[in-house]
Amino acid sequence: MQVEEPYISSYSDKDYPYQKDSYQIIGICMEVHRLLGKGFLEIVYKDALEYEFKQKNILFEREKKYNINYKEIVLPHNFYADFIVMDKIIIEIKGSSTLISEHREQVINYLAASKLKLGLLINF
Repeated sequence: MQVEEPYISSYSDKDYPYQKDSYQIIGICMEVHRLLGKGFLEIVYKDALEYEFKQKNILFEREKKYNINYKEIVLPHNFYADFIVMDKIIIEIKGSSTLISEHREQVINYLAASKLKLGLLINF
């Protein structure tokens, strides 16, 4: 007997890359939120996510450093993505009462600098 996965995609992988992986990541974030609730600093949620990624043997890097290239130089300031998961998805964590446009722009800039295709902005 074959068991079906609970995830069913109706979108093309070309237009929406990494659906199954992002579904898994969002599920983990929902679990963290269910157990911790709201009101903690971002660092608490990041620590909990790191624990969950390790428990589920999900490849990740925390606070991954990216250089910003400009013409023939590397600019002196870098950015640090909260998480790079599975070497392909950026996760930016917020612990705010509301998301603002700068948060979304931050993820878009991270995608441009990293050349990755998917970024998740998670607000606890």
